[in-house]
Parts: sequence; C-alpha cells; structure tokens
Amino acid sequence: MHASYDPDYANRLGRILLQTDRVLKAFRARFGGKCSPVHFFWGSFDLAVTRFSGRPAPQHPGGIPNLPDWVTRDAYSHEVSSCGFWPGSGAIPEPAFYSYAYPEPQGFKDAAIRPDNALYSDAMRLFFLPYEKVRQSESPDEMLLEFLQSTYEAAANLGGWDRGALERPASIKPTTAKHA
Repeated sequence: MHASYDPDYANRLGRILLQTDRVLKAFRARFGGKCSPVHFFWGSFDLAVTRFSGRPAPQHPGGIPNLPDWVTRDAYSHEVSSCGFWPGSGAIPEPAFYSYAYPEPQGFKDAAIRPDNALYSDAMRLFFLPYEKVRQSESPDEMLLEFLQSTYEAAANLGGWDRGALERPASIKPTTAKHA
C-alpha cells in the first residue's frame, strides 16, 4: 500500500492547523451558547468549530459522500453555523477556510461577507476564503476573524437567532503569531 508522504507538506499542514486552531478558539470564546470544541473532523479531514442556535432543525436529507445518513441527521439535528479550515479537494481544490449554515437561511448565499475575496460555492453550499489570501494578508488573524464573524452574523441574523442571549463581547483576541 501507499506509505509515502512529503515531509515538508506534512509539516506545513501541521503548522497551518496549529495556527488555525488558535484563531478558531478565540472565535469560539465569543459565543456563550452551545458550541462544539475546535476539533479535527475525520469525515472530511478538516478542523472545525460549530455554534448552535438552540433550536431544532428540519431533518437533514443526508446524501453526503462517505458519511452515513444517520450520522448526518444526528449532527444536524439543530440549527448550526459551522466554520473551519479544509486542505481542499473536489469542488474547492485549494486550501481554504469555510463557513456554512444548516439549515441555510434564505438569502445566506447573497449576504455581504467580509473580506471581499470570500466567495460562495453553490456546489458546496458554503462560503470559502482561500488560505493563500489569508496567509498573504498584512493581518492574517484579523482577516480570518472578519470572515468567521461576518459569515456567522449572516447565518444568525437571517436565521433569526437570539444573538443577545448567545454571544459574548468580541474583545477576546487570539495570541499573535504568523500563519504557516
């Protein structure tokens, strides 16, 4: 079986995941409602954090490749706004940060998301921000937090979440470090 890897790329991915974990934890700390820990998801090889509105969601239709429908239906039993980092494949072949809502509220894909280089993928039904745009920015942490916050706000506002009951002040900032 295939057992080789490129140590340089494996090391770079590890550094990206460490820096992303740090920023996702700062973003997570701004939320007082039910929220997942920052976690590495085996299903799609991504680092993610999910916020929950506290309300039940319609049953998910399933059909996600390589993920049993019963897992999907359990994972999306309540309204969520989820975000994270994905090394890329398929419809988005490059490393990127992503954000989506389930159920996706009407108008979500047309919401004004920051920064300007964030895009919506109809195929994936999520917003994404290319990793290279974040890495090359003057302030990677601020750019990433802006993306995470604006996509969450779009999901929460359009979905009618009780933001006042769920959020904490945005004064929590990640410790400073360069992205890999």
